[in-house]
Amino acid sequence: MQTIKSLSEFHRLLSIPPPLYPLVSVVLISEIHAVNSDVWESFSTDFYTISLKNNIHSKIKYGQQYYDFEKGTMTFTAPKQVQSVEIDESIKFDDNIGMGYVLMFHPAFLKNHPLQSIIKNYGFFSYSINEALHLSIQEEKNVVEIFQKIEKEYQYIDKHTQDIILAQIDLLLNYCNRFYERQFITRKVINNDLLSRMEQLLNDYFDNGETQRNGLVTVEYLANKLTISSNYLSDMLRSLTGQNTQQHIHEKIIEVAKEKLITTSLSVSEIAYELGFEQPQSLNRLFKMKTNLSPLKFRQSFN
Repeated sequence: MQTIKSLSEFHRLLSIPPPLYPLVSVVLISEIHAVNSDVWESFSTDFYTISLKNNIHSKIKYGQQYYDFEKGTMTFTAPKQVQSVEIDESIKFDDNIGMGYVLMFHPAFLKNHPLQSIIKNYGFFSYSINEALHLSIQEEKNVVEIFQKIEKEYQYIDKHTQDIILAQIDLLLNYCNRFYERQFITRKVINNDLLSRMEQLLNDYFDNGETQRNGLVTVEYLANKLTISSNYLSDMLRSLTGQNTQQHIHEKIIEVAKEKLITTSLSVSEIAYELGFEQPQSLNRLFKMKTNLSPLKFRQSFN
């Protein structure tokens, strides 16, 4: 895997002029002509990228998932995320590979600005490529206007340039947060199916004794089984149920623990180990936090 360290290096690999501003740049996808290089097979960048793509003729791979871009889709990558691009060899150097924009900005550009800390709260930077944001016509218009304002702003750099661009990036991220919440709602049927599959995975994990072989079920385990990213799963569940993935796991643990406390004579320690806890005290803490009773008090209430 190769790391693209600077915006200038990325511009060179895309066969476009060097950036006017070293830490932030907006690129028209129609002007990109990717250099035929092994770097695309597996690479990461030291900067953020936010892309709006239309009718792209290449495939992007993130993890094990390929994604063909449709009209009006957005993707987000944070520094150090591994990607690969499959270049369509039938496309000649002078051909248009698609339409849209790529905004890239280095973490150093955010220094001493509130975005430096809160950007980590935007979970979509950790979504997989197949969890791209699909925009309506009006949403796409709003996003394009922001890209264009950023590009126009750094044409004439003065002491206000950085603050104005950061305000636009902040606005863009807030819009995208709203648009993803809309997408969770409009794809409710698909997401309800994911919820049902996750609940079945939880049932199977406890029913088949996986807890004793592999320990407590994790968010990563469920996300991998559902072939989606952990952040997307938690955000999707929160939009449907008000609880993230870890909270769903805790609810299942309490449900199974209650059943064992009522229907078996197993000690609390034995139940804890059966549920995958390394220490019985961990079950005690979780149980009391969720029910306001210790496991023993709960069992006694049924005797």
